[in-house]
Amino acid sequence: MTLHFFSRGRATARATALLFITCASATVAAQSIDAGWKAGAVLDASVASDALALGTRDKGPGLGHSDINVSGPLGQAFQAQATAVAHTLDRKLEVELEEAWVQTRRLPAGLQLRAGRFASQLGYLNERHPHTDDFIQRPLLHRAFLGSHWTDDGLRVNWTAPTDLYLRLGLEAFQGRRLVESATATPTLGVVVASGRVGGDLGSHQSWQAGLAFMHNRRGAPAEAEEDHGHADAHAAGHGAQYAGRRVRLAEVAWKWAPQGNNRQQQVRVTYEHAVISGLGPLASAGDKHRASYLGAVWRFAPAWETGVRADLLQVRQLHEDAYEDGRLREAAWMLAYQPGHAQTVRLQLSRQQDRGGFSAASHAVQVQYIRHWGAHAAHSF
Repeated sequence: MTLHFFSRGRATARATALLFITCASATVAAQSIDAGWKAGAVLDASVASDALALGTRDKGPGLGHSDINVSGPLGQAFQAQATAVAHTLDRKLEVELEEAWVQTRRLPAGLQLRAGRFASQLGYLNERHPHTDDFIQRPLLHRAFLGSHWTDDGLRVNWTAPTDLYLRLGLEAFQGRRLVESATATPTLGVVVASGRVGGDLGSHQSWQAGLAFMHNRRGAPAEAEEDHGHADAHAAGHGAQYAGRRVRLAEVAWKWAPQGNNRQQQVRVTYEHAVISGLGPLASAGDKHRASYLGAVWRFAPAWETGVRADLLQVRQLHEDAYEDGRLREAAWMLAYQPGHAQTVRLQLSRQQDRGGFSAASHAVQVQYIRHWGAHAAHSF
């Protein structure tokens, strides 16, 4: 499927996004478009002592995932949402139309269809807007393999089982041009993602969720990687995957604890993801694979205070001339967040990177983030 609206070039996309922001700003001021429609906006600003390898934040002040969104029903059968995003990258302001989709509301048998531009269900974090994350920058896995937050143009069908145990199966088909911009192959249907997720409660205090996903990437690895891999020191946001291949396997686990299930006073959240990418290119052997994983834990110890730690590991095979070489990067992060209300967050984060080969831009950074919400926003997922 080709969605011509989204493939007319960056100039058209930027003009469309600017027009959308102008219209949506007026909507936010009015607080409503029509009955059932809602609008909201998010400011995500930060300052960092240094830029990290594969980072999404510049050194000094910058704009993170700041957006304006509108959502609401299209009659009784459909729901729609559109989101325009502004952020700084390499000290330049970038504006884009991140989401614009329509989905069904009343299909039988637990089925749901979505079409347009939207975030893939690949992994635990990708579907979420980055400003809802627990840490200022996403894990290395997402920054290296998904461009931090991967949205694309395509179709999705989901099936949710009519059982007490949550079970969701999904199949997505995308163009893939926003994942791998310059590719070794350029098919119209570039990426297919199959995913499944299951979850439930463990008594009244605990809940859990686990998932598996498989991606078949017909676009392959970034074409420039076949000549000279210069991505190790690059920023990830806005430029798609820095490391890609034909096949991606990703596993996710999340566990939450709160007294009697009430997370307003106290909560513990633990998340883990692991991804393996194979089929790196014509010069790669079966043993040449990219791997990444992270483990994060966050503790809400008071209604307005949270602290958390995260450990990341990235292992990649980088092509130099006609041979692959190992690249390894470790990252550790600690954060402290103050949330005086649902609409505001102030977060302090310390990040430390260790270059184990191929990542000379590895650094340490102190970052401060301020997030402010206005208007309505979609409910946060598990």
